[in-house]
Amino acid sequence: MSEMQQPPFYRSNLDVQLWWVTAALISINVGLYLWQIAVGVNPSQPGIDAALAWGADFAPLTFLSEPVRLFTSMFFHFGFLHLALNMWALYIFGSLAEQIFGRFYFLGMYICCGLAGSLLSSWLNIHHSYLYLETANTALLPSVNAGASGAIMGLGSALTVLSLFPNLPNVPFVLVKRSLLLIMGINLTLGMLIPNINNAAHLGGAIMGVVQSLIWYRCTVHGRNTLGSLLGLSVGIALLIASYLYCQHLVQAGLLPLWNLILKQFDMPV
Repeated sequence: MSEMQQPPFYRSNLDVQLWWVTAALISINVGLYLWQIAVGVNPSQPGIDAALAWGADFAPLTFLSEPVRLFTSMFFHFGFLHLALNMWALYIFGSLAEQIFGRFYFLGMYICCGLAGSLLSSWLNIHHSYLYLETANTALLPSVNAGASGAIMGLGSALTVLSLFPNLPNVPFVLVKRSLLLIMGINLTLGMLIPNINNAAHLGGAIMGVVQSLIWYRCTVHGRNTLGSLLGLSVGIALLIASYLYCQHLVQAGLLPLWNLILKQFDMPV
């Protein structure tokens, strides 16, 4: 693209007080990145050891001993470019979503979408591990994953859903359906075409965003904003718990020997 054009749903006035939770999330991610650099992590290509030390998701470690990595992996990025692209997207989507959905539901949705992305990525690693047992193809061994893109894609899909319906009276923006569909389509397509992009995390976050946005919209149309927020978060949490238990069942059913061996080889706790 030869020139930058302002999207029709973007406001030029920063008005940070209207989206301070988004600003706080950006600050946390940037602050952690600067802290990592200060203690010697490579700023452009952090190694696997550094990624794991700072909470990245590695399915054998996550499901056998440290499930918190499903959450902490949302705050580690593989270098400056990865961080910059995600934080720009978080600013664009987050500053809108926070004002539309409200701070409470926005933050809950962000976390749910990030966890959904981590879980779908974990399910794919589990599926690949079963295929490895059949084929011995080392390309199918679990990978290390991190980044906020699952949560951000969830916000994007939530906004896209809203753009498909009549605008709510309390929404201060006109969401342009064509622009949002194009942005989401490009991101998902690039995730399929470019190596080393965790498209499962993108898709998992996007699915959760669709579900929670639909629930919130249907309740808000009838003037039940609080019910929409509580119901949307309850459904999201229930889906996350069910997904985690299903993944854990698959791991316990046939992957313990392989994944324990992997952890021993990398001198990780079993």
